[in-house]
Amino acid sequence: MQRPRTLRTALALAAASALVLLPATPAAASTEVVVNGTFANGTAGWWNSANTAVSVDTGRLKAVVTGGTANPWDAQVGQSSVPLQSGVAYVLSFDASASAAVTARTVVQLGASPYTGTLNQAIALTTTAKHFSFAFTSTLTTTAGQVLFQLGGGSGYTFYVDNVSLLAGPNPIGLTSGFYVDPNSNPATWVAANPADSRAATIQAGIASKPMARWFGNWSGDITTAVAGFVGAADTADKLPILVAYNIPGRDACGGQSGGGAGSVAAYKTWIAAFANAIGNRPAIVVLEPDALGDFSCMDTAAIAARNDMLVYATQQFRDHATNTWAYLDGGNAGWVAADTMAQRLYAAGVGNVRGFSLNVSNYYTTAETTTYGNSVNSSLQTRYAYTKPYVIDTSRNGNGGNGQWCNPAGRKLGAVSQVGGGAELLLWVKVPGDSDGQCGIAPTVPAGTFSADLAVHLITGV
Repeated sequence: MQRPRTLRTALALAAASALVLLPATPAAASTEVVVNGTFANGTAGWWNSANTAVSVDTGRLKAVVTGGTANPWDAQVGQSSVPLQSGVAYVLSFDASASAAVTARTVVQLGASPYTGTLNQAIALTTTAKHFSFAFTSTLTTTAGQVLFQLGGGSGYTFYVDNVSLLAGPNPIGLTSGFYVDPNSNPATWVAANPADSRAATIQAGIASKPMARWFGNWSGDITTAVAGFVGAADTADKLPILVAYNIPGRDACGGQSGGGAGSVAAYKTWIAAFANAIGNRPAIVVLEPDALGDFSCMDTAAIAARNDMLVYATQQFRDHATNTWAYLDGGNAGWVAADTMAQRLYAAGVGNVRGFSLNVSNYYTTAETTTYGNSVNSSLQTRYAYTKPYVIDTSRNGNGGNGQWCNPAGRKLGAVSQVGGGAELLLWVKVPGDSDGQCGIAPTVPAGTFSADLAVHLITGV
């Protein structure tokens, strides 16, 4: 199943390379907010409710849970006075097991009435210790937060937990005053070059004035200059840029309109490392390699292994060198790969190293359809690997949903503008609205990545 995507033109690169870059702001280190999470000091800092008896056993917290309780919260182990800040990204992680296979819950919430929660996750426990990790953005600002393990609501058993951590990390959204509107996007460049065109005002108001991604690939020239220029301009404006890294070797290998990519594994690794380093400590959102995990149908086992190796390397680069970036490894769309299969592919490609995964890039599935798919992917991630990940949805062209076609189909419409929330962690215009998917559909003469005013107007009007 072929996918549309966007190729960036080089029109804005000369301007970007001429920018005077300001020093990146220092990265904020992650902060541990749980006390005595390794239980090296016994049970200090932790409490337990009725229907539990706790002790430390071989370095782990051991909680003997009474059976016959009605609700999960009838038997709890927790820590109070946990500081939380709204809008800050957190990762709760721990190692846990039980004397029998049971499902418990882990909760982060306000520790007083009305006990507002900001994380509530089921955890499937077995007799073998598993590592659990849950990323979330707090909706609470309080010094009276709680981290809880809710263990009731079933038969009696023994619960074990160790290495409990709640890390508060940098949040690129909180470090900026909003999403960056690219003044050199393809739509903005077209409007500037065609002020007398009757469509210019409509395209300016409906598309060019909105925040959207800039795509980077083998057309971008020196990648350090290109990325640093774009991110530096956004940082100077105190805005959050959206970038797409799209240069995996064998890109669109199964006969699509946007083939290409770096010439070798080594060349790609050099390129993606430079990309991450060019962002540095500045805030950014990055979508990593659209379609790379869906486009397996014409690849053999060795090619898939090489691709996974490159993607793992890419995720490590953003984890280690772009410290205020939320990177999302692309996970295809709701109509392409089964959710459980995609969860396995994301895991193998290193999604655990980055913020999360992206969905619906350059496609048309509704936000509701995509949210259902994203939640299914997360359900499989949790079942198989004991963690979930935030995800983002490309809403640039999903306002009317899909019609079964992918290449410049008629009757599509702009979706919700880039924003926080809306069903996913972020809704983003990843595909640049008005850029052609290829010489097909209602733009049979417009090459992939080339802006078409007619396509743009069709998306604005929805007809």
